[in-house]
Amino acid sequence: MKFLDQAKVYLRSGNGGPGSLSFRREKYIEFGGPDGGNGGRGGSVIVECVDGLNTLIDYRYQQHFKAKNGGHGMGRDRTGAAAPDVILKVPVGTQVLEEDNETLICDMTEVGQTLTLCKGGDGGRGNAAFKTSTNRAPRKFEPGWPGEERWVWLRLKLIADAGLVGLPNAGKSTFLSATSRAKPKIADYPFTTLVPQLGVVGAGGKEFVLADIPGLIEGASEGVGLGHRFLGHVERCRVLLHLIDGTEEDVTASYQTIRAELEAYADHLAQKDEVIVLNKIDALLDEEIEEKKAQLQKISGKKVLTISAATGDNIEQLLFVLLDIIGKSKKEETLAEEKIEREVAGEEEEKWQP
Repeated sequence: MKFLDQAKVYLRSGNGGPGSLSFRREKYIEFGGPDGGNGGRGGSVIVECVDGLNTLIDYRYQQHFKAKNGGHGMGRDRTGAAAPDVILKVPVGTQVLEEDNETLICDMTEVGQTLTLCKGGDGGRGNAAFKTSTNRAPRKFEPGWPGEERWVWLRLKLIADAGLVGLPNAGKSTFLSATSRAKPKIADYPFTTLVPQLGVVGAGGKEFVLADIPGLIEGASEGVGLGHRFLGHVERCRVLLHLIDGTEEDVTASYQTIRAELEAYADHLAQKDEVIVLNKIDALLDEEIEEKKAQLQKISGKKVLTISAATGDNIEQLLFVLLDIIGKSKKEETLAEEKIEREVAGEEEEKWQP
């Protein structure tokens, strides 16, 4: 299945059905009176967050979604049929934006979450609804109310606990393959990974989701290379795993390049927890490892871990470090949510106190 993380779609809800103009004409009924029924409701367009999807590829082949109109009312007080709704099923993490691709309408982060994007028009009233004590034979009826139409953007931001970032050929795909059951393409040339890859990593009886983001290069924030299109996928990550190719002559320049692109994309992205890892130590001498490790620690001010994704050296130690950071992040998030709930509950109690 191809990966698609952005799509523009046209939506239109159905018009309401018109009401009916009808009178009873039956034998032995002297004063029949009006019996025109109301029109049916037009179909709405609804977006729903579902489980089991991880791409927007369905919207690559169909971009127009139009709901049907409601049925027209009929005599004998028969109401027109309501049109079925059109439901757009999207994966968890999908954002719905206005046509300008900037204004956020909703963020679908939970399975089962729904939102009506275009409401179907209400049906018009038939002449039976206009009968009064003084107007016994109304000839008035209403057309159905019009539906709505709009263009929206669907943008997928994968929800992962940890995100892999680094220059092309830093060994990100090899690391993902070594730690999970994901089977990303691995080769000895740059830009092997063209779309984000997800894998479930297990360590110590616990699991977390790891996202492999295509390699960034200098100028990515300005559209160079693959650009910063895929950086949005690491916005939801709790921690960034910054892999650096240990065989590079200047590892500090590699580190600074990625940091500069993260800061150029978004300040909050650059402020996320970061684990710096020197990869491919199996191709280095012990003296080279210590020298490059010291250089990275000096420029970043953080502890630097060393691994070899190809041979598996020190990978388990790194996974436990990631699990510890992810666990703390989830705990802080839970405490923050509980605090907000307590504050809301306190406000409600104050509101109802006499």
